[in-house]
Amino acid sequence: MVKILFLGDIVGNLGRQIVKDQLSEIKKSNSIDFVVANGENATHGKGLSLAHYKELIGAGIDCITMGNHFYRVREIIDKNDEYISLIRPLNMHPSTPGKGSALFVIKDNIRIRVTNLIGRVFIDGGDSNPFDALNNLIEKEVKDEIHFVDFHAEATGEKMALALAFDGKISALAGTHTHVQTNDNRILPNGTGFVSDAGMCGAYDSILGDDPTSIISRSWYGQPTKFTPKDDGKKILNGVIYSINEKTKKCEKVELVNIFED
Repeated sequence: MVKILFLGDIVGNLGRQIVKDQLSEIKKSNSIDFVVANGENATHGKGLSLAHYKELIGAGIDCITMGNHFYRVREIIDKNDEYISLIRPLNMHPSTPGKGSALFVIKDNIRIRVTNLIGRVFIDGGDSNPFDALNNLIEKEVKDEIHFVDFHAEATGEKMALALAFDGKISALAGTHTHVQTNDNRILPNGTGFVSDAGMCGAYDSILGDDPTSIISRSWYGQPTKFTPKDDGKKILNGVIYSINEKTKKCEKVELVNIFED
């Protein structure tokens, strides 16, 4: 059995801190073989600097996925070749730096593919249809691999539609972007592990990891305000553990992870 841990959107300094504090013990106590995390909010809430990329990889993450904030940090364009284990949405424009899917080989020559996609409902950033992008990838490149997909999308229905459309063709799918962990973790009929949203790693007493004050002001008064990650107080780590049969490539268990830290 191969156990993949996926960490929900890492938001700002507190998100990075709780990952560094807790990841080693989570891996040890759950016999984790491979770690994927969404890092598109890790640098001041928007984007991923090279320093923060290296910080998260150094903490024990094997692969980092992205989303609609991919372009928020200039380094990701100028120094993209240094983001070795970074995956950006596959269905972004072909000119986008980086790769949308990558193959990793772990112990016992087990092959794990990680693919990142971005949705089209209530979210910007994608250039093409995520369904077509994933289907073309599977037809052309996927060969006897555990295939994990991070679908960065707003609408729960769009995430479920993609998962069901590819049920049995991918091993597991985690939804990201909404920063709120959903209670619908399950195995789909043909063996794909699924959860609509993995949640986030960041400030607990916040609004989606950000300081509530500016968000309340914009929501109440309609005034333009800058959203910034909350940088003090209690922290939360949300994640999902997928147990996948290395022979069948089917998922056999999907467990939610929730850790709080003062």
